[in-house]
Amino acid sequence: MALALAGCAKSADQVSAAYVSPMQFQGYTCQQLAQEAERISARAVALTGTQNRQAASDAVVTAVAVVIFWPAAFMVGGDNAQTAELARLKGEMEAIEQVSIHKKCGIVFRTEEAKS
Repeated sequence: MALALAGCAKSADQVSAAYVSPMQFQGYTCQQLAQEAERISARAVALTGTQNRQAASDAVVTAVAVVIFWPAAFMVGGDNAQTAELARLKGEMEAIEQVSIHKKCGIVFRTEEAKS
């Protein structure tokens, strides 16, 4: 059972940001930073929905596997390229935010926790 749970996809809020060097955004103007942040944010929102659906699906399959049919545990999708991409996007947003602060762009970055 522990093996099956270990393979489950994480919900999007549990995916940590991967390190992305702010250096790649140093040459951007404030307007370019804002546009890039908007593009990354839109992709992250779409990917968050996909990640959360995968996590919910994995949880259901795991529950069915444990209660009804243990071979179903091998159907758990687990972490994959989506999780890695979401972590990278979160890291890019953090890097853009750092550069924006350094350049005093005044771009407002809100996290999910701040929206609630």
